[in-house]
Amino acid sequence: QVQLQESGPVLVKPSQTLSLTCSVSGGSITSSAYAWAWIRQPPGKGLEWMGNIRYDGSTYVVPSLKGCTSISRDTSKNQFSLQLSSVIPEDTAVYYCNAKRTQYNMDYWGKGTLVTVSS
Repeated sequence: QVQLQESGPVLVKPSQTLSLTCSVSGGSITSSAYAWAWIRQPPGKGLEWMGNIRYDGSTYVVPSLKGCTSISRDTSKNQFSLQLSSVIPEDTAVYYCNAKRTQYNMDYWGKGTLVTVSS
């Protein structure tokens, strides 16, 4: 079974870059059976799908975040990462990594990590 774990700093200052890594076990990020995504939830708000990376390394980022968001991977470590530049306090959220088994529309979630943007 796929297991996901987020890691990275939990406090980021405004204008800096938020960087998170998702470590994957039980499945390969190079497998076409899955798409690997970043999703966040600001306090008191709903889930916001940010973007994903596919088995071949291709990525998609939602239009509102295209200018400041990068999703990448390290296949040797079976990890994928998120970089969000020029953060503001409104970027404070619980950040989740997520795997979707596309054939069955089945989702696997990390536990999430709260990242606070504050000076």
